[in-house]
Amino acid sequence: MSAENRRRKAEHIRHILDTEGDSVQQNTRVFNEGRYESTGDLDDYERLKDEARAIKEDAIERLPELIDEVTEAVEANGGTVYLADDAADANRYITEVVDGRTAVKSKSMTSEEIEVNEALEADGADVWETDLAEFVLQIADEAPSHIVAPAIHKSREEIAALFDEVFEPEDPPETAEELTRFAREHLGEKIRDADVGMTGANFVTADTGTLALVTSEGNARKCVQATDTHVAVAGVEKVIPSVEDLQPFVELIGRSGTGQDITSYVSLLTPPTDSPTFGDKALGSGDERDFHLVLIDNGRMEMRDDDQLRETLYCIRCSACANSCANFQHVGGHAFGGETYSGGIATGWEAGVHGEESAAEFNDLCTGCSRCVNQCPVKIDIPWINTVVRDRINRGTDSDLDFLVEGLTPDADPGGIDLQKRLFGNFDTLAKLGSAFAPLSNWVAEAGPARSVLERTLGVDSRRELPRFERESLVDWFADRGSRVDPDAARERVTLYPDAYTNYVRTERGKAAVRVLESLGVHVDVPAAGESGRAPLSQGMVATARSNAEAVYESLAPAVAAGRDVVVIEPSDLAMFHREYGRLLPTEEHEALKERSYEVMEYVYGLLENGADLGALPDGDGERIAYHSHCQQRTLDLEPYTTAVLDDAGFDVVTSDVECCGMAGSFGYKSEYYDLSVDVGETLADQFTTDETADRTVVASGTSCLEQLDALLTRRPAHPVRLLDARRDRR
Repeated sequence: MSAENRRRKAEHIRHILDTEGDSVQQNTRVFNEGRYESTGDLDDYERLKDEARAIKEDAIERLPELIDEVTEAVEANGGTVYLADDAADANRYITEVVDGRTAVKSKSMTSEEIEVNEALEADGADVWETDLAEFVLQIADEAPSHIVAPAIHKSREEIAALFDEVFEPEDPPETAEELTRFAREHLGEKIRDADVGMTGANFVTADTGTLALVTSEGNARKCVQATDTHVAVAGVEKVIPSVEDLQPFVELIGRSGTGQDITSYVSLLTPPTDSPTFGDKALGSGDERDFHLVLIDNGRMEMRDDDQLRETLYCIRCSACANSCANFQHVGGHAFGGETYSGGIATGWEAGVHGEESAAEFNDLCTGCSRCVNQCPVKIDIPWINTVVRDRINRGTDSDLDFLVEGLTPDADPGGIDLQKRLFGNFDTLAKLGSAFAPLSNWVAEAGPARSVLERTLGVDSRRELPRFERESLVDWFADRGSRVDPDAARERVTLYPDAYTNYVRTERGKAAVRVLESLGVHVDVPAAGESGRAPLSQGMVATARSNAEAVYESLAPAVAAGRDVVVIEPSDLAMFHREYGRLLPTEEHEALKERSYEVMEYVYGLLENGADLGALPDGDGERIAYHSHCQQRTLDLEPYTTAVLDDAGFDVVTSDVECCGMAGSFGYKSEYYDLSVDVGETLADQFTTDETADRTVVASGTSCLEQLDALLTRRPAHPVRLLDARRDRR
């Protein structure tokens, strides 16, 4: 990316933050908190997610036969099914059906995808969106910024001003109730006069041809019942085997999307419906009703055949991934979205139906924090899809000098990769050099001319403090020091994994971890293991990440084979061992390492629970702590171990309920994303500067969290393991 493109992207993000950020943040957080509350009431939440995923896996596997089955069912009911190859094909067919008549539509992202409104209007038809939010966007001539709540970026005051400008009512509506009533009355007339009703479909059952529509306003029913022609538009992935299969989805979709136990309207229609229309068009029965189900491919069958994008088709469009994403919460889909889709899963959809260029515009806003993984009701590995597409985008930028780049760079990826990504993807090499030449390297890197060059050429924001490398690495320190616990007398023997940041930058937390484990009777080894692959993976450099993973496993394999545990300080690296190594290593190697690897505070908790002497650790003596847990630590459900140990050790702990600090590794260093990173982080900083927290020692588990809090607060934060180190105030 050129410096000019970075500047433009930064300006766009700042504009969205200033104009839409507050509304998006307020609404998405309401949805997010509602989801936690609603899903928390389900005793069988995980079972329902497993069941829903199994149904989608089966449906996508058998999709061609299910399409044949639903075609037979709809035609047996008296309707017509049209299988459209792409958007143009779908629009041609729908335009012929509508034939210039007036159409009213309920909300449908698939119709947004194919831009059917534009096609119909070009053919002379009047088209009206009847969903309140879609209606607002239609008259504002704006694109949706959210797949469930498309006008989430607009405030009540903005909508009131829009209605006043467009309709010039005698008594301008102002309150939410007045605005809703005005829109309902206006659209009621359009629905009564319409000839064609268009809907989407959340699900289509192959056995009966039944459409399941999940809505909040009931307008879909009106569009169907008030017109004599019904056109339903759905992607082929919406087909599931049977009506019985709807149950887990009905339980999950509202809870996952908007935090409702069940949405206001769940409509099951098996068209053509047999109830009469009303008004001047009344037919007396449903016999003369016309129904068309338009099933759209538009790249989906290619996605089905793509092992890496296939999971995207399991998506039920609930928006949980968007609502749970810190970056999306601050900018919404007008920054974190493509031509149609927004949020975490949008990368897969945009790459599949619009092409990788569309996904490239926003893909880097997914930082791989993995918070969306636990929120997805069908357990899609959304971060991996984003990573794979990022890798493909990288590989689509070949140049004539690739052979030279590939020969000079220390990674396993091809040439053509953006230099900024290559820099951050090779952090291990950078850190080794920085450490070898420290402190000179730190002085040079912080000098004004160097920072200016880094910003202009690589987009490393000059406002962000760079890591300061230690001359003596953790591995070198331990090699000189050795273990202080006799292996034959030890309670346990463990290998401490020296992640790149701990090894070369924050060595104090590595030393503290060694001393804490030893104080609890553990014999510790610290091998030279190399970077986990997290750094290149975050840049979409999958080949390099795989190479790193293989090297790390080779260095840890002797300990694993000997039945020793691997203790990890950095949560994002533990997440690599537990999650992403399943994609990068042979199954048996991944499973072996996953089974034996633990986060350091989790391991301390286990030692104490199994008889280690709590008295061997320093007494917290009521020291007041403000603690923030790393995103991936929360995804792995490890936060409770840290708070439990600190509580037991006598510390007075309060925890943040902010789920993301905004730094997200390399993300916060990039000039195009610096402002967004800080905007996300200020929410956390606000929690740690209240009357209750302003004088507390700030503690955080992850590197990115520590870096962000260090930048936003006047107190230098520490890793929690340092609180348990009797020598915490000394190097």
